[in-house]
Amino acid sequence: MTGDRAGAPTLTYVYAVVPADDEVTVVVEPLRGVAEARVLLVAEDAAAGPALAFAASRVPAEDFGESALKQHFEDVGWLEDTARAHHGVVEALAARTAVLPLRMATVYQDAERARQALSRRREYFAERLALLRGHTEYGVKIYLSPSSPEGEPEDGPRGAGPGASPDTVTPGRSYLRQRRAQHAAREARDVQAGEAAAHVEAAGARHATGVVRHPVQRSALSGPLENILNNAYLVPDRETERFRAAVLEAAAPYTALRIELTGPWAPYSFAMPPEPEQGREQTDDRPTP
Repeated sequence: MTGDRAGAPTLTYVYAVVPADDEVTVVVEPLRGVAEARVLLVAEDAAAGPALAFAASRVPAEDFGESALKQHFEDVGWLEDTARAHHGVVEALAARTAVLPLRMATVYQDAERARQALSRRREYFAERLALLRGHTEYGVKIYLSPSSPEGEPEDGPRGAGPGASPDTVTPGRSYLRQRRAQHAAREARDVQAGEAAAHVEAAGARHATGVVRHPVQRSALSGPLENILNNAYLVPDRETERFRAAVLEAAAPYTALRIELTGPWAPYSFAMPPEPEQGREQTDDRPTP
């Protein structure tokens, strides 16, 4: 199989599972994906029920083979460009049709191997696609301002109150008093943060058909703020405005919190196929790496 570069060996890179219909054909026609490759449909062989297809591209084997991908995954620039291109294709499809996004860098040896994999998993893909139809993903993150810096205890008996005797309120006692007050303040803050997160989460869930609780972010991405909630919601399109209003209303009383409501997104958090079964023989038509 040859690709856009005459004679150069290619692999089949897949972005998502979509319905194999005329509307999707129109959507993919102008799209370019990873490596600036044209997007095409790899449809399954005739089957009972609505036909499915992979949205795919033919990509250079020298860049997307297993050994090349291992090197690329250590290249931040390559990862960013590839993720952006992958996401762009998925979002373009999601704007017009039901879409089941696949993991970035899912690659098959050729279109026929991809077609066979699609047919083997058609029941799962069809069920998930039906579940996601008419739904969109939204993200809700809650951030809490950090507690006041503890700092060093000040010299002398400050905070002991008027009339306190230096003989009875020592610097050591003052330090312990400050530490207890700081600990109590942190505990009160954490209790309120937990209540707020539970309240916001429940408000969003009332207007969603699914919730995924992602791990909170503990990195420089959060800056000085503490991430205490990092959820994805699968929201019916008819519930979008009610979902947004409910989440913002639930968060409003908690002035110490910063809420980040994002979307609409393609349903990445709800569409990832399960990993291959443990112990099952792997063949060269499986997604790589």
